[in-house]
Amino acid sequence: MLENPRAPRVRTVARLARKTERVETGRFLLEGPQAVAEALTWRPELVEELYATPTAIERYPEVAKAAERAQVDVEYVSEEVLAAMADTVTPQGFVAVCLQFPASARAIFADRPRLVVILEEVRDPGNAGTIIRAADAAGADAVILTGRSVDLYNPKVVRATTGSLFHLPIAVDADLAAITVRAREAGLQVLAADVSGEDLLEARRDGSLVGPTAWVFGNEARGLEAESLRLADRALAVPVYGHAESMNLATAASVCLYESAFAQRESDAAARRHGSVVPSAG
Repeated sequence: MLENPRAPRVRTVARLARKTERVETGRFLLEGPQAVAEALTWRPELVEELYATPTAIERYPEVAKAAERAQVDVEYVSEEVLAAMADTVTPQGFVAVCLQFPASARAIFADRPRLVVILEEVRDPGNAGTIIRAADAAGADAVILTGRSVDLYNPKVVRATTGSLFHLPIAVDADLAAITVRAREAGLQVLAADVSGEDLLEARRDGSLVGPTAWVFGNEARGLEAESLRLADRALAVPVYGHAESMNLATAASVCLYESAFAQRESDAAARRHGSVVPSAG
């Protein structure tokens, strides 16, 4: 068991909380039983090191079983060592070192996706991670972060995805203008979520949400810049019916993504009922 919180290996793991270290090593920090279990289940080849306290293994035996199935060794550490490694105050007994695995935007669009999320200048880690989780839940095909957005492998982003990071392709450091061109070439419309846009219900009524779509979500405070909005085919706003001054970005993104998911799946169901071919991008 590793018991010295000042050991060189402990410090090496802890340094992954810093972006410079992540960029240099191509690795990132994963914490907590849920995220670790998802990594072991979906992308076990990415897990290079796995540390756990004996108490955590007893409390979450399913994680130990997942590690065994993935043939990943668990190294036992003391509570003090785990606390020194982790970015959070309460890491719940598990820390892993994983390889970064950004997807290629070219490959994403080559697969003819129907629902893609693009994050432009989204800076808040919690928002970015929550949108990735919402994209996963809504059945989106991929997420793309532009170079102006938060680092995908920031520990707070990783935690906020609660494992969805491992479920769908995610590209990073993209250029918004280039990505919108690629999206259209792949047969997707580009919709911008912005308070200046039309009511989202208009798009629901006119049926445009049925088509393959790339949604663009902008900065939490300023939204999308005018130049970025011009890159979209249409801007849409989630209506606020109550007295709230505004809506949290991740919440608004979830609404937009589910509106598209509902429309596309209803269209698919109708096509199957009538014996038609389900539409795809392009």
